[in-house]
Order: sequence, then C-alpha cells, then structure tokens
Amino acid sequence: MIAAAEALRSQIQEWGDLAYVRQTEGRYDESEGLYRRALEAAEAALDPGDLGLAALLNGLGVLHKYQGRYDEAEAVYHRALAIAEAALDPGHPDLATLYHNLGGLEHARGRAAAGEPWARRSIVIREQALGTDHPDVAADKAALAALLDAQGRFDEAEMLYGEALAIFEKVYGPEHYEIAVNFNNLAAIRQAQGEPGPAEDLYRRALSIKEKVLGPDHPDTALTLHNLATLLARLGRTDEARDLHGRALAVFESALGAEHPHTAVCREALALVGSDPTPEP
Repeated sequence: MIAAAEALRSQIQEWGDLAYVRQTEGRYDESEGLYRRALEAAEAALDPGDLGLAALLNGLGVLHKYQGRYDEAEAVYHRALAIAEAALDPGHPDLATLYHNLGGLEHARGRAAAGEPWARRSIVIREQALGTDHPDVAADKAALAALLDAQGRFDEAEMLYGEALAIFEKVYGPEHYEIAVNFNNLAAIRQAQGEPGPAEDLYRRALSIKEKVLGPDHPDTALTLHNLATLLARLGRTDEARDLHGRALAVFESALGAEHPHTAVCREALALVGSDPTPEP
C-alpha cells in the first residue's frame, strides 16, 4: 500500500511538472488538461491539507491568469492559500509565492492598488527568509514595480526595476526571461514619461530576448510585439505598427483564443492602424 501511494504521488508530481512545462511553452490547453488530471488524482488520494495539492492549485491559478480567466484564478489561488497558511509558518517563502501571484492577478485585472499589499507582503517574507540578493526577492520587487507604475508612481517603480535587474543580471546573465520582462516594463515607463526613443530601445531589447528564450510564437513574445507596435503607432510609423500588431494578433488568436483580453486589445489596435495599407490613389 505504501509503495502504491508513493507511486501515485510520483505520478501526480509528474503530471504537475509537465503541466508547468507546457504552460511555459505557451501551450495552455495542454497544460490545463494535465493540471486537471493531476488535481483529480490528488483530490482523490491526498489529504485535503496536503501541500502537494496546494502546489497544483497554485500552478492552475497561474495558468488561468495567463488564459485571462481571472475569477477562476482567484478561486484556486485562495484554495491554495488556505492550505498553505494552515500548514506553514507565516514566514515561509512558499506563502510569499502565493502572495506574489495574488498581486500579479490584480495587476492583470487592472486593479493595481488592490495588488500592492500582496506584493509588499511577499517582499517582506522573502527578504527575511532568503536575503536581499536572492532572485526570488528580485522577482517580488519587479512585481511590485509593475503595480506601482500602473498607478503612475514611476520613481519608486523605476528604482525597484533597477534593483531587480541588478540581481537578475548577476545571477542569470544578460539574456534571461526575467530581464526581458523588466525591459518591457521599463519601456512602458519611458513611454509614459514622453521618452519614445529609450522606450523603443527597451522594447526591442525585451523582444530580442523573448524571441530567443520563448520563441516568436509565444504569447508573451507577442505581448512585447503589441507594446512596441502601440508605441510606433503613436509615433506615426503606421506601416511598422500594422505589421507588428498583425504578427502579435496571429499569435494571440492561436495561443489564447479570440475572446482573451490580449486578443481583443490587439485586434482593436490593429483596426486603428488599418489591417491593410491604404491603396495608392
């Protein structure tokens, strides 16, 4: 019986690990199927307070956020949080992961002020547990920065992005995904502050890294394509913007579906610049 239970736990872990891989690849439908298979088995075989169940719920929550299914993400995050808070010390870094994710969900919903307390809580816990130079702390700072810049609090956001970038570059080198995310977000600040040249440079640096790390057909790569296209459209570079929006929209429709918020926003942006060049008179 013990051997069978261990084998089942191992299988559940394998499904969960593969679900995470498929999520990072942008293969969200496959990822969801694997998470649900793992959760069905875990809920039948594991104790309701098992941290393995919490980990699967957290993973599914992250996936649902990427899918634009925010209410479902919130529900499974809170199920995971209830398990983790009951099982772990209040200063455990695994709790910080859930607080980080809940803050990120509020950012995705456009409710940055609501996400800020979650993000600040994750930093306090993780700094105490791991030290100030740990890459997970840097990720928490970058997440808080995103929530702050969404509220127009650019000075603190830029300071936090700088601290996060210094850690990421030291730990990961110059071409890591986290660095691309920070470049993308710093570009948005430069754009908001009326600095289109630096903004374009940062978007292109982010795009270059994402294309290498994730590939050109990943929805996260398409997000930076869309952001760069939006900047170029505002600069009157319509042909370039049209091309980039078209490329981004094709990826969003394929990976996320026609109803995802990213798809809808990109479709509207492409319509504004025109889906086809204006014919010569």
